[in-house]
Amino acid sequence: MNVGVCKVTPRLPENHSLKGKRRVVSSLCSRVRNKFNVAVSEVGDNEAWQVTTIGITCVSNSGRIAEQILDGVISYIESSPEDIELLDSQVEAISGF
Repeated sequence: MNVGVCKVTPRLPENHSLKGKRRVVSSLCSRVRNKFNVAVSEVGDNEAWQVTTIGITCVSNSGRIAEQILDGVISYIESSPEDIELLDSQVEAISGF
């Protein structure tokens, strides 16, 4: 079993409140979850208005496939129709469970 883990740090430059941020992050997480069948959650920068950290994970029988899925998620977030600027992303495949 292989587990793919990803951490992305998007910036929301047009956002001016926590309420607006929650709307955008919730929508993004739902769309990613539904499109890629991965677990996704906001994991950091909860009180910042324009920056957030999102954790994404998936399970696969191949580390390469897990990385491909997470790379697809990153590309999807970058091409999001909402005004999102991706500041950082890290992907790691963990095998041997």
